[in-house]
Amino acid sequence: MATSATEQPAGGARAVSEASPGIARERFWNLPNTVTMVRTAAVPVLLLLPFYPGRRGSLVVAWCFIVAALTDLLDGWLARRGQMVTHIGKLLDPLVDKLIVASALVVMVAIDRIPVWATWMVVVIIGRELAVTGLRSIASADGHIMAAVPAGKIKAFVQNCAIGALLFHYPTLGLPAHEIGLTLLALATALTLVSGYVYFASYFGARRGDAGTGSGGNGT
Repeated sequence: MATSATEQPAGGARAVSEASPGIARERFWNLPNTVTMVRTAAVPVLLLLPFYPGRRGSLVVAWCFIVAALTDLLDGWLARRGQMVTHIGKLLDPLVDKLIVASALVVMVAIDRIPVWATWMVVVIIGRELAVTGLRSIASADGHIMAAVPAGKIKAFVQNCAIGALLFHYPTLGLPAHEIGLTLLALATALTLVSGYVYFASYFGARRGDAGTGSGGNGT
């Protein structure tokens, strides 16, 4: 009887482990993560811009980008409201955002929507995104959570406005969309550098704080 009693938990543990893959799949395919994955459909649409660079094609691509940017707000709101925040969602959401932004910038450089003299701004923006993504991974491995900073949120808003205006390209609503887009892109680049500095300063400041706490603890 004692032997069977000790064997029962092991069987229960096996049952839980066998059921866990199904649970993980259910958690991944929730509504916010589905919205995030659907947002990737904007990437192939952006890649069509070189083939349809006219006014109508630019209009379609620009609105597709705007809808994708708005659904970024939607999936975050759904996740928080429905308490459906997942680890995979935290990973996918910023990756999809960066993929869409990088695709739009590279395509516009290729068709001269972004002139040669402004290419450095594209390099700075994409380079910063890669650097901050890598820093977040390192921080996560160290047990640190890097929350979004206000400068980063402002940068994302200005950056999306810049890309949207550059995608419209032609005068829209009586406004010079291309010139407005280039001006906003320059502002977004400045905010990119500022927010990138804030992220790195925050991380290394936290590391120094942890080191100081650890050394103080050893001293006592």
